Amino acid sequence: MIDRIKDTINMMGNMGPRYLAFRSFFELKKRWGFLEGAFPADPERKTFFTLGQWREHGGNFFFPSRSEINFPVRPQDDVKERFRLYKEGKITLFNSFFYDYGPSVDWFRNPDNGSEFPKIHWTKINDYSRESGDIKFVWERARFSFVTDVIRYDYHYDFDCSAIVFDEILSWIKSNPINIGPNYRCSQEISIRLMNWYFCLYYYRDSVNLTDEVFDEIQYAIYWQLHHVYHNINFSRIAVRNNHAITETMTLYISGLLFPFVDDFSKWSKKGKKWFEEEVRYQIYCDGTFLQFSMNYHRVVVQLLTWGIRLSDLNGSELAPVVKERAAASLHFLQKCTNDETGFLPNYGANDGALFFRLNSGHYRDYRSQLNALSFVLKEPLAYPDQLEDAYWYGLNPGEERFAPVVKGLYYFPEGGYIVIREDDYMTFLRCGTHRDRPSQADNLHLDCWVDGINVLQDAGTYKYNTEPALLKYFMGTESHNTVKLDDHDQMKKGSRFIWYYWTKCSLVTIDENETEYRITAKIEAFRHVGPGITHMRTVVKQKDRSKWSVRDEVTALPNGVSMRQIWHADPQYEQGLTMASVNGSGVRLNALRKEAFSSPLYGVKEKAVQTEFSTTNNIIVTEIQFN
Repeated sequence: MIDRIKDTINMMGNMGPRYLAFRSFFELKKRWGFLEGAFPADPERKTFFTLGQWREHGGNFFFPSRSEINFPVRPQDDVKERFRLYKEGKITLFNSFFYDYGPSVDWFRNPDNGSEFPKIHWTKINDYSRESGDIKFVWERARFSFVTDVIRYDYHYDFDCSAIVFDEILSWIKSNPINIGPNYRCSQEISIRLMNWYFCLYYYRDSVNLTDEVFDEIQYAIYWQLHHVYHNINFSRIAVRNNHAITETMTLYISGLLFPFVDDFSKWSKKGKKWFEEEVRYQIYCDGTFLQFSMNYHRVVVQLLTWGIRLSDLNGSELAPVVKERAAASLHFLQKCTNDETGFLPNYGANDGALFFRLNSGHYRDYRSQLNALSFVLKEPLAYPDQLEDAYWYGLNPGEERFAPVVKGLYYFPEGGYIVIREDDYMTFLRCGTHRDRPSQADNLHLDCWVDGINVLQDAGTYKYNTEPALLKYFMGTESHNTVKLDDHDQMKKGSRFIWYYWTKCSLVTIDENETEYRITAKIEAFRHVGPGITHMRTVVKQKDRSKWSVRDEVTALPNGVSMRQIWHADPQYEQGLTMASVNGSGVRLNALRKEAFSSPLYGVKEKAVQTEFSTTNNIIVTEIQFN
């Protein structure tokens, strides 16, 4: 009971009174049925705007219509193959694996376990139901991100797919009555769906298959989904406050630009613009790092910024200067973390497979085309030649490109707490930060090492948000990262779902270099649930232009009898070339313990891997690492 009281007090201090008051009131409104009344399940059927009105007075999009796009046509095997698979009923889930839906789609069925989500009001759906499974498997297709595969085939192979796309949209509308079912459970999912629908509507703006009858169904669904987003926006802005809030506020904003003749949209857009600017200022730090401490979610924000800034420019709507300032800072940060050869970044932080707009044929983890698109929008030099298709789809037809490769060296981003060493053949990545907002993984002082584009020592990934407890503990906890645990204790104490108590804090970072090496010293306050005054200090020495690292970990106030465990995860394909030798603070050689573990390179994918660790009741471990 005492521990529970302490945990509650700690959570109140972490999350703040505004969050706790909102969540409490929100749950009461949901339980008493007030939310159900605020989000009608069978709203009046009427036309909010007509097809002719939109065609004549709609706002400017990235392209006016399919016939007015003129960037280079490049038939590609990947484009053709993805469309072939789509026609067979197979689409990519979480940008990782293809799932066969068969000839017809059940928008309520979880393809992961075959269960059906109930067709009831969204406020009554449990999105963490053990029986229904991971709700993200239902949401994924309903995002309509797959339509970019269809549209890219349409464009590059000159094959009219308008009937296919509108049939998909109408199928979803027919199967998902307003505010009924799992696909209304999350306002961000609604927002992503609307953005992809906008992309389709403008691409097929002049299509004969976009009839008045079809458009009436679509505009009715757009209105009530946007109504849902606007009237539930505080859940994202107060209870969640991460990329969800940026997605939703930006969607409200651009909807008013694209449909300026709808009074409600104009009102919602004005509020959305203000909120979008506030969220960008709050969530993206001055050094370009992002409060979710996740590379994948940061790319989500990059795509949202590209949409928001580009559409504001096209429609003469000026955003606050902070938006472009933080967008440029984000761009520069992510470029420093990107492997130039592959476009991959460390698989650091929560990674749910999100890539809302797949506009090129690169691998899901290749960020280069998305970063180039934002570079174009901001009129910044490009870092990656020949990665241009995303920019083309945003209506940015390059003329004289300016290319500026990332300069090698030692970089420190103090607000987010990232240190990156960039060399010709090597990249070293270390995190040492303070959580200002709710963390998702206990991964402070994680170290990533790259050699010749290979992520030799890597983050094990995320896997799923709703799976068996042991796997949740592993992937969300310290065990799946290249850092230190004390016995079986994570750096922070785990609560329910996405809750952590006793957030880690950075207390020291120093960086230095000389002619032969780079040196990083980083220190965190951690393990407060294990004992008072515990800190973990990690010193990383990287030999310049050599695949050699020295890592010294020291834990102060280590409780008697508690073991300090230094954990490593190597890429299984290249583990044979990796050598590690370790001693404790007394100079005693430590034996390497190898144990079965897991790796999740993509969401929903779990692969067998080997974990190597060194353990001692001494408070110091020094490990020499080399890759041949």
